[in-house]
Amino acid sequence: MTTTETSAPTPEPAPGPAPDPGAPDPEAGAAVKAADRAHVFHSWSAQELIDPLAVAGAEGSYFWDYDGNRYLDFTSGLVFTNVGYQHPAVVAAVQEQAGRLTTFAPAFAVEARSEAARLIAERTPGDLDKIFFTNGGTEAIEHAVRMARLHTGRPKVLSAYRSYHGATSTAINLTGDPRRWASDSGAAGVVHFHAPFLYRSAFYATTEAEECARALEHLESTITLEGPATIAAIVLETIPGTAGIMMPPPGYLAGVREICDRYGIVFVLDEVMAGFGRTGKWFAAEHFGVVPDLLTFAKGVNSGYVPLGGVAISAAVADTFATRPYPGGLTYSGHPLACAAAVATIEVMEREGIVEHAARLGETVLGPGLRELAARHASVGEVRGTGAFWALELVRDPATREPLVPYNATGEANGPMAAFAAACKKNGLWPFVNMNRTHVVPPCNISEAEAKEGLAALDAALSVADEYVA
Repeated sequence: MTTTETSAPTPEPAPGPAPDPGAPDPEAGAAVKAADRAHVFHSWSAQELIDPLAVAGAEGSYFWDYDGNRYLDFTSGLVFTNVGYQHPAVVAAVQEQAGRLTTFAPAFAVEARSEAARLIAERTPGDLDKIFFTNGGTEAIEHAVRMARLHTGRPKVLSAYRSYHGATSTAINLTGDPRRWASDSGAAGVVHFHAPFLYRSAFYATTEAEECARALEHLESTITLEGPATIAAIVLETIPGTAGIMMPPPGYLAGVREICDRYGIVFVLDEVMAGFGRTGKWFAAEHFGVVPDLLTFAKGVNSGYVPLGGVAISAAVADTFATRPYPGGLTYSGHPLACAAAVATIEVMEREGIVEHAARLGETVLGPGLRELAARHASVGEVRGTGAFWALELVRDPATREPLVPYNATGEANGPMAAFAAACKKNGLWPFVNMNRTHVVPPCNISEAEAKEGLAALDAALSVADEYVA
């Protein structure tokens, strides 16, 4: 359930001095890099073609390398450091929990676990009051799908093409972006459909109202052709993250909710990236007045300080397993260190007004600032987002909307985006770049001054992208 929001103003987080990386130590950095290159196998990478930065430290919205180069992090790690790096209250909570009870099996009631579940349930919408803990977002999706299939007795799951839901077997098949292709078994009971995205409409729509109506018609047609009695769940990112931060048009999620109710389908909202203040609400579903049957979370729940994810479960789904055992679990479900970090993170977000700050930042700094950049840079085709969750669509031709680089480009074909990213880093900004987009997803408690510093660096880098505009 959602707690009552207060209208009291919250203070702007004190920016303070930017952290000092201290004296450079290139020799130590070289040793870290050598060990990495010899032994670490990196995700999503051709191992001999990558050159990972050796990171010496991080604090707040910044991190730095061993050569003394400091970067303003517009990625929040992988969009998870919602309260920034090394927040002292969260660090202290992990240290205190380690001194009291470092770990314990998930079948027991443990204070940190119980308190984390209570605090999360207080903030989820509707009756999502039971919390199943996982180690991260991928496992949360895996278990949400398993719960939906067992609850309904049906095999199929629908998800959108422009989506990312994780990298394990079920989650990667649910994923809609090209990371799915190499591992797509074609036998996971997953059917993909087009979710609304007016800028690149699959429905030839010209207004948000048209896009919404036609996307819902397409979804219901897909359900009809697949057989409603075979479909266990529809899984959607409330606001798609890595796929492009496409804000759903008014009425779309409510329409999906109505379709699910009509056909007895479980509605799963993936809030792994959008949750815990990222959009200026505790959960993005609050923007749309929609309550799913299952809600997955991770990342911002404890700013990634210790791996944690989970599924918030409605009363109806939870009742399925009241006297019937749920056939699933994890050794580290609700790990005390991770849960202690979650408790501290949620308390920090409340005490410092971070959710409200993210909303205000989007309304007064990031949104206006990014739209102003779009007005001056021909390479920016569209700006979209909310809170501390934004994306710029970069194009070669604003009229035709041709992407700056081809879909899923690599190597030379990705040259313009690589040049843009290099320009960002040269100006002390670490960018989130995916396909032809750059996402602006800083810590939710970044100060206004730091956000404007990042926008200035982005401004300079967009001049490089402009050079590729036809």
